[in-house]
Amino acid sequence: MCTVCGCSERTPSTEPADAQSEQTQGHHNDHYGHHRDHVHCGHYVHDSHNHHHGHYHHHDHSHQHALGGGALVDCGADPAGLKIVGMSSERTIRIERDILGKNNRIAANNRARFLTDDLLVFNLVSSPGAGKTSLLVRAVSELKDSRPVGVIEGDQQTSNDADRIRATGVPAIQINTGKGCHLDAAMVGEAYSCLPPLKGGILFIENVGNLVCPAAFDLGEACKIVVFSTADGEDKPLKYPDMFAASSLMLINKIDLVPVIDFDLAKTIEYARRVNPNIEVLTVSARTGEGFAALYAWIWKQAANQRRPVGDALR
Repeated sequence: MCTVCGCSERTPSTEPADAQSEQTQGHHNDHYGHHRDHVHCGHYVHDSHNHHHGHYHHHDHSHQHALGGGALVDCGADPAGLKIVGMSSERTIRIERDILGKNNRIAANNRARFLTDDLLVFNLVSSPGAGKTSLLVRAVSELKDSRPVGVIEGDQQTSNDADRIRATGVPAIQINTGKGCHLDAAMVGEAYSCLPPLKGGILFIENVGNLVCPAAFDLGEACKIVVFSTADGEDKPLKYPDMFAASSLMLINKIDLVPVIDFDLAKTIEYARRVNPNIEVLTVSARTGEGFAALYAWIWKQAANQRRPVGDALR
């Protein structure tokens, strides 16, 4: 078990049969043990704007966590440093801090790159089926004419979501995590290198559908947006408080279903603000487009805030 998020051990390689040609391959030694990582960033398809689209496949033979310099912690191997059974709580905490600390350093590098490129980056998180991809398909279709837009997609398997994004004419990179339950900063940094230039634009990162583990991993984003479906039940913010506490915006999706389901909007907002008093809330429908004008206004507000001088932002 991973000491940070409890991902399954000994995950088999999940790269599809038509995997891309290997671009980088390395051996890394550290105090966690010896392991090997493979990064695939090829097999590009050109769109009408000559943008490169492709799949970034991060595959492994066990669940891995990114460290600095492209190295990975192999949580499915069984070196003494990672054996959890019988491990003291002190050692477990130290390993967790090491993993998150190294992820955070990579995230800081990502954030610096994004700021240099004047890029606004959002990390979209949700439970499976909340409608993140449908929401993104509509959003990128309507935003792409106003500024550059790109998407990094995270899923355990398939390139289905990235294919849906590419069908809109927007570049997308797919990260397949196997049995990994979240994206990390190293994955995002590699995937960003595979996208066409997005200077002055917006990058959406669609995380793996999971309301637990992605809360702990900074990817270098400006903020997290938690997408919540009216079909999810009002108490999700109380059941998964870390995710709602870490998010700046809660998008309540599928608001068009409210007339036909038992959903208490006021109670959901109350629960979310009990966990995070500062969380902003918008209601949207990816199917009908309801609420998207307010979402875009919120996005432009974040873009303006990011470009404000530090002194002005503190006033």
